[in-house]
Amino acid sequence: MRIGYPCINRRIGCRSDRKFRLASYTEERFFSTVRSNLSCLRQILEWNVMHDIRFFRISSDFIPFASHLICSFPWQKRFADELALIGSYLSESGIRISMHPDQFIILNSPDQKIVARSIDELIYHADLLDLMGLDVSAKIQLHIGGLYGDPQESTARFIRVYNHLDPAICRRLVIENDDQRFNAADCLKIYEQTGIPVLFDVFHHSCKNNGEGIREMLLKIGKTWKNKDGIMMVDYSSQHPDKRPGGHAERIDINDFKRFLEISHPFDMDIMLEIKDKEASALAAVYLAKADPRFL
Repeated sequence: MRIGYPCINRRIGCRSDRKFRLASYTEERFFSTVRSNLSCLRQILEWNVMHDIRFFRISSDFIPFASHLICSFPWQKRFADELALIGSYLSESGIRISMHPDQFIILNSPDQKIVARSIDELIYHADLLDLMGLDVSAKIQLHIGGLYGDPQESTARFIRVYNHLDPAICRRLVIENDDQRFNAADCLKIYEQTGIPVLFDVFHHSCKNNGEGIREMLLKIGKTWKNKDGIMMVDYSSQHPDKRPGGHAERIDINDFKRFLEISHPFDMDIMLEIKDKEASALAAVYLAKADPRFL
């Protein structure tokens, strides 16, 4: 079991998701931004290793505008060596990586232009992980998308698009339950037709479910992960006391996280903390998890 957090470390003093406005795009600005992001990512990873944090989500903005038509810079070739070095460090350090394209990446949209842009973005994500030399346990997680007034047709549309994706995307893609539209049971139905592993979001499950308990879902979802995929990934958060239902907590609720670790025995998993204060909560979670025999 690894513990991780997404994208930003607030203690390092740099960010690996620096970007700039599309209107100010130049090759010089693109080059310098990517070089900065590469340097900062290495610093974050080294800090994480020092603190026993071996799960990390790389920002989709790591290579700004990589899937946009404006980006003609051959970043795959120019940064191949640097990306390979980061990949070697990840493998040597036992760090697992994930990526999570934003909410505008929608494979089941009725708008074919949105679908095409979404596929281009997924190609970028897969290229990045491939250039790092990471095996297919490094995953790209994606929500199913919108309901569009017809959940069954929206599900079928997602499956049709998935069935025509490049295998380089398919081997890394996992689907995640959300808090408003497609719950974990819906994701399992899609798995049965496609074989896509399901990433279980614990907090989203608490917001939208069919009455299933966490242990019940972990048992079912764990079976969607094959050996090549690595152990299942789980997203964890809890409700912010002052926000609408579904609002993520600012900091980890240690008692709630402790209960989750107890409930989730004996299932193996890597846990991504989707909590606002990032590495601060990860440090607290690692401290607690060290007493768990599953912890790496």
